[in-house]
Amino acid sequence: MENVLILQGGGSLGAFGCGVFKALADSKLRKIDIVAGTSIDGVNAAIIAGSKSDHPEESLEQFWLELAENSTGLDFLATKLMQAAFLNFWVPSQGRTLNDMDPNSVLSFYQSSSYGNPKMFVPRWSPTRVLKDPYFLTPQKWTYAYDHSPLAKTLDRYIDYSKLMPGGSPNSRLLLTAVNVLTSEPLTFDSSRQKITAKHVLATSAYPLYLFPWVEIEKGLYCWDGGLLSNTPLREVIDASPVAEKKIIVVENYPKTIESLPENLQEVLHRARDIIFSDKTLHNVKMSRVITKYLRFIDELYKIVEEHADISKLDIETRRKIQSKYNKFKMERGAEIKSIRYITREEKHPHIYENADFSATAIKNSIREGETRAKEVLRIRGEE
Repeated sequence: MENVLILQGGGSLGAFGCGVFKALADSKLRKIDIVAGTSIDGVNAAIIAGSKSDHPEESLEQFWLELAENSTGLDFLATKLMQAAFLNFWVPSQGRTLNDMDPNSVLSFYQSSSYGNPKMFVPRWSPTRVLKDPYFLTPQKWTYAYDHSPLAKTLDRYIDYSKLMPGGSPNSRLLLTAVNVLTSEPLTFDSSRQKITAKHVLATSAYPLYLFPWVEIEKGLYCWDGGLLSNTPLREVIDASPVAEKKIIVVENYPKTIESLPENLQEVLHRARDIIFSDKTLHNVKMSRVITKYLRFIDELYKIVEEHADISKLDIETRRKIQSKYNKFKMERGAEIKSIRYITREEKHPHIYENADFSATAIKNSIREGETRAKEVLRIRGEE
C-alpha cells in the first residue's frame, strides 16, 4: 500500500499545499511514499522529497516565508495611487461590500509583476540585466518576460539533489511533470529512474502564461510547465507505479465546485481559470478500477484453465506466449486506488490576482488554511 500526495500547481496558492503537508507530517499519514506535483507545487514536492532537513515540513514553510519576506514593495505614493484606482474599478457583487475585498492582494500582484521577487523570479526589464541580456533593447524578440532562475539558487539551501536519484534515499519518491514545447508530449521526471536536478524543478514550474522561459533539460529537449496538460498529476502516478495499491491525497488549489454563479466579469474570468486548472482525474480513477477488475477476472480464468484444461495439447511455443502475456499483465498493471481524499482551498472572496499574491499576510494565511483544512479532513477519517 502506497500513500500518495498529489499537489496542484497555482503560483502563490502553493502555500496552501505547504500547510497541508505540515498537517500530514503531524498525522498518522506522515509517511508519504510518492509525492507528485507540477508548477509551483512541483517545487513543493521537490522540497518534500529532497529536503536537507530531517523535517521537510519545516523546510517547506521556511521556503514560503522567505518568498514572502522578499516580496518587493511599491513606494508609498504608487501604493496609494493603485489603491485608489482599484477601489474605483472594483464593483462589489450583490451582498458584498468593498470591505470584503482586500486591495492589498491586488497591489501585491502588481508588485510582483512590476518588480518580481528576488528569491524566485526577476523581470527581464530590470536594470541589472542590461549587460547580461543581448536582447534587452529588442523586446520584440523576447520569448519570455520573467527569468525564474533565481528560484534554483534559493532551492539550493533547501534541497539535497543527491537524494533525488535512483538509490538516493529520498524522503518520498518524487514525480514532476512537464511538457515538450516542440511536440506537446507529456513528460514525467521520476527520482526512482533518473537524477532530478534544479533544471527539472525549473522546467516543471516554467509556466509560459506567467511569461516564464522554457528550460532545456538536455540537448534539444525544451520543457514548459506540466500544468499546461494536467494540473493534477494522478495519471502520471498510476503510470509510474501501476501495481501497488494506493491511498491518495489530492491538494486542490482550484475548487471544482462553487455554490453560486459568477456575478461580474472578474468572477467569470476567475471561475473560468478555476475550471481550467481544476482536477479532471475522475476518468483516470474509474479506468484504474476497471483495469483492476479485468485483471482479476483474467487471473481467475487463467487458474481455471491451468487446473481443468489439458494444456499438453498446446504446443510449447503457444503455452510460453500465453504464460508470458499473463505474467506481463499481472506484473505491469493492477494497482487499485483504495481511497482518494481531496483537501480543497476555499475561496470566500475570489479574485483573479490571488495566485500572484506573495505578500507575507497572504502566504501565512494560505499556510494556515491548508493546515486547518487538512486537519479537518483527517479528523473525519480518524487519521489525525
